[in-house]
Amino acid sequence: MVSRLDTDELEQAVTTAYLAGRVTEAMEALQRAQELHARRGDARRASRSAFWLGFLLLGRGELAQGSGWLARARRLLEGQPPDCPEHGYLLLPAAMGQIDAGDHAGAQATAARASALGRRAGEADLVAMGLFLQGAAAVTGGQVPEGLALLDEAMVAAVAGELSPPVTGTIYCGVIEVCQEVAELRRAREWTAALSNWCDSQPDLVTFTGQCLVHRAEILRLGGAWPEAVEAARRAAERLTEADDELAIGAASYQQGEAHRVLGEFEAAEAAYQRAGHWGREPQPGLALLRLAQGRTGAAEAAVRRTLGETGDRLARARLLPAATEILLAAGDAAAAGEAAGELAAIAETYGTPALRAAADHARGAVLLERGDAGAAVAALRAAWRELEAPYEAARSRLLIGLACRALSDEDAAAMELDAARAALARLGAAPDLERLERLARPDAAGTAGLTERELEVLRLLAAGKTNAAIGSALHLAAKTVDRHVSNIYAKLGVSSRAAATAYAYQHQLVR
Repeated sequence: MVSRLDTDELEQAVTTAYLAGRVTEAMEALQRAQELHARRGDARRASRSAFWLGFLLLGRGELAQGSGWLARARRLLEGQPPDCPEHGYLLLPAAMGQIDAGDHAGAQATAARASALGRRAGEADLVAMGLFLQGAAAVTGGQVPEGLALLDEAMVAAVAGELSPPVTGTIYCGVIEVCQEVAELRRAREWTAALSNWCDSQPDLVTFTGQCLVHRAEILRLGGAWPEAVEAARRAAERLTEADDELAIGAASYQQGEAHRVLGEFEAAEAAYQRAGHWGREPQPGLALLRLAQGRTGAAEAAVRRTLGETGDRLARARLLPAATEILLAAGDAAAAGEAAGELAAIAETYGTPALRAAADHARGAVLLERGDAGAAVAALRAAWRELEAPYEAARSRLLIGLACRALSDEDAAAMELDAARAALARLGAAPDLERLERLARPDAAGTAGLTERELEVLRLLAAGKTNAAIGSALHLAAKTVDRHVSNIYAKLGVSSRAAATAYAYQHQLVR
């Protein structure tokens, strides 16, 4: 029985249960180990057990219990030398709290103290955890090159096998998450491959294998391998169920939804986004983009505005703003879309990673094209995704470049860009985007005076004699959105009445 094991064997049982995904069993063993150490008068080992128990509870979102065990760990260290490594471990959750509160400089200082205590004590786990939190605080605070260097140093220890298995997995997953948060795609790909190798070398590993598959699914999706991404995310959800990791199951479900959506598998995407929400993962902006693809622009607009209103963190907003720009343009609110693109550009300037800059360039190009500044749009879009392994995003930028070249009357360049976008989207299996391209690439699209797809739909219904209310009902748009579209149509066509807009539509053969 576990209760008869000595303390070393009991702590080994903790590690085995944790790595096998039996987290509840691991925490129960940690509590028994803490009690046994305390009875034997070994305050430092009792404190260490209490720390890890609190750390795991905090990671599961059980804040009250986690804080209670950390408080016990601190109390057990009263009277112990101030430079003992256990004091260093207790600095780690403090640094994490400072990061969450936005005190990035304070977090770096706290984590640096932890690493220093680890070096003096020869505790490689503590050194690596301190380096990781220093790097995470620097990156999220905008000191990206310095932070990435610290993250790389922590990863070296993990890759070299210098750390305990639980800390190795924690470092791997933590560094990858930070890289993905700031869209540092090259490092995210490299470290995900390393994590995959580590997980594959341990067939019985559960706790980190599911998280690894979530990371792998996102990398596959960004690289255009969508069916493979769906499969990796499905396997991740299954593996994470074994590990009882609800938030990670939600993340895996969201990645499934993203891949299904761009493939045009809308029912599967809807189900995946719903699962993500059930498991605590906000399904935006993917669900809003699904609504846009379904023609439900009003629902998409409402969802993205609501989510942006609830989101204050800059990096979290950066993940929403590209979709917000696209949806707001489709909803006819070019002013709000311009504000979203401008905010994204400011965030990209702060963090400076290539993928963030590319997303900002694409958003700015889309807004410029909508405003009729096709030349500036081409310049912005040429920079987007040019040197990144993101074929879907690159194809979408080339589609807009083709439309901008057409607006500049350069039909040869327009044809080349649209053909390149068509080939890439067909190769990827991006059915909804391919269908959109074919609509926009029709020869009669040159006479649309810069009207968007949605504005053309509104114009055709307007020319058919539909009222604004009827147009809204037919296109699933709110009344104010229809009013905005009609105003934009009048401005672009240079007319001031429904009759004049109708005449333009018939003159340019825009009515089917």
